[in-house]
Amino acid sequence: MMYNPDNPIIVQSDKTVLLEVNNPLYPEARDLLARFAELDKSPEYVHTYRITPLSLWNAAAAGMTAEEILEGLDRFSKYPLPDNVRVDIIDAIARYGRLKLVRGEDGRELHLISDDPLLILEVSRHKRLKPYILRQLDERTLVVDPARRGHIKQALVRIGYPAEDLAGYVEGAPLHFQLRERTLSGQPFRLRHYQQAAVDIFWAGGTERGGSGVIVMPCGAGKTMVGIGVMEKVQANTLILTTGSVAARQWKRELLDKTTLTEDQIGEYSGQKKEIRPVTIATYQILTTRKRGTKGKGLPLEEEFPHFGLFNENDWGLIIYDEVHLLPAPVFRITAEIQARRRLGLTATLVREDGLETDVFSLIGPKKYDVPWKDLEKEGWIAPAVCYEIRVRMPDDWRMLYATAERREKYRIAATNPVKMRIIDALVEHHKGDRILIIGMYLDQLEKVATLFNAPLITGKTKIREREKLFEQFRRGEIDLLVLSKVGNFSIDLPDANVAIQISGTFGSRQEEAQRLGRILRPKKDGGQAYFYTIVSRDSVDQEYSANRQLFLTEQGYEYRILYDSEIPEALEKREAP
Repeated sequence: MMYNPDNPIIVQSDKTVLLEVNNPLYPEARDLLARFAELDKSPEYVHTYRITPLSLWNAAAAGMTAEEILEGLDRFSKYPLPDNVRVDIIDAIARYGRLKLVRGEDGRELHLISDDPLLILEVSRHKRLKPYILRQLDERTLVVDPARRGHIKQALVRIGYPAEDLAGYVEGAPLHFQLRERTLSGQPFRLRHYQQAAVDIFWAGGTERGGSGVIVMPCGAGKTMVGIGVMEKVQANTLILTTGSVAARQWKRELLDKTTLTEDQIGEYSGQKKEIRPVTIATYQILTTRKRGTKGKGLPLEEEFPHFGLFNENDWGLIIYDEVHLLPAPVFRITAEIQARRRLGLTATLVREDGLETDVFSLIGPKKYDVPWKDLEKEGWIAPAVCYEIRVRMPDDWRMLYATAERREKYRIAATNPVKMRIIDALVEHHKGDRILIIGMYLDQLEKVATLFNAPLITGKTKIREREKLFEQFRRGEIDLLVLSKVGNFSIDLPDANVAIQISGTFGSRQEEAQRLGRILRPKKDGGQAYFYTIVSRDSVDQEYSANRQLFLTEQGYEYRILYDSEIPEALEKREAP
């Protein structure tokens, strides 16, 4: 490739990629990179991506080839690709699926196979895999422990050769139902084209290539509908794992509204109820409740976590992990042991702040479908949104408090800067008549906001019945402002919310930023705009964390417009572009 100074990308030999923002080709190049690289930094003018084995394996599992990646990089690069990067991309993509897990002829044995005898020799001698090998059948086949299928896949990912799992799945107890053509209220219903595409790619015609994997879609794009569509394909008893009781009941409402399943076929397994039905909806919280005094004693999983018995309580044909980016570590442990069940992960982002993305890949499955947020915005399936970061000064006494605080206290001080209250007041006044969510993490700060606006405050301590009542009042328009703690991060169906004001967050959590924007992305009846504001204290860790929080949404094509507190009165004069 010739030198082309007009192109926006520089690929470096350490597999970082620099992308110029102020370039006409920036949107196209960004959309390409998002498919196989991870955004690492996004300052004003040059964004930095990293090409990693995991990002390439997910691209390969989603059907992307090395040729597509290299052609795209060549098309947008200023300089020729370093040879080592070209070779490493080809090698990483080729590694996915060079090893395969299949059933033996008797249907009971589990075989690890490859067309490359030397690769079989290499992995057979690796200390990570050795504990799971029963014997070698021939130069291309290892017989491995079928009860350790998940552990084998974890080991192979760590060795650097992710296996394609073609060992198949148990069918599960049959459950016959259909999708409705009209909802209970009489509205026409069918899956949107991208939802149907996600279902079909996951199902893969019912072959061994379908049955485990992750679907990535924006909040508000209908991930629940994808889950329901997959259930309809599988036609078997299903266990659905959710983030909480509110989410569990939303799943139940959608299942009753969109399918022929009946009330007595759907059970809730949570802190409030312990129903086991053909479709059982459980919460992560109840599943990870430990038996007192068992932590750190090395007990079997079901002794340490008594509710894990639910995984074997019924003959499940499908397990759905809602918001899989929040999956608690103990649930990974039990998932490693139930690899014969079909598994569907649903999420808006594969980003995990705990670094367990490889466990999602190996135990739930690779990314099977990922639709860019901006594509759905253009088609009208999610609301167009503008994002603002408003930087405010700290008063002198607050700055002194911040300057003399220990590192662990600095964020709380910066996040609860009292000047933020004036900005919140101005934004609420500006958006009078809109449907507003104010979201934060510090309860004393949220209580002050709720008092200022005489608005309901919903926290983890708010009873489920009270939460549902307030959410319903918001949906009906009886309430137009809600103050939410971290319970507002996910799985709340408030389609008319069109303004979110974020006043504090979980440090630098990219997944939380995506979830909070997602609260206002459901398409509006009037086709209107959504507004997402983040208020941060200038020159503090609050601003640093905000920069990290924005990475995922920047990768999806959202631009954060920076405003300063001194600009707010003038900026708010124009409603369309404050």
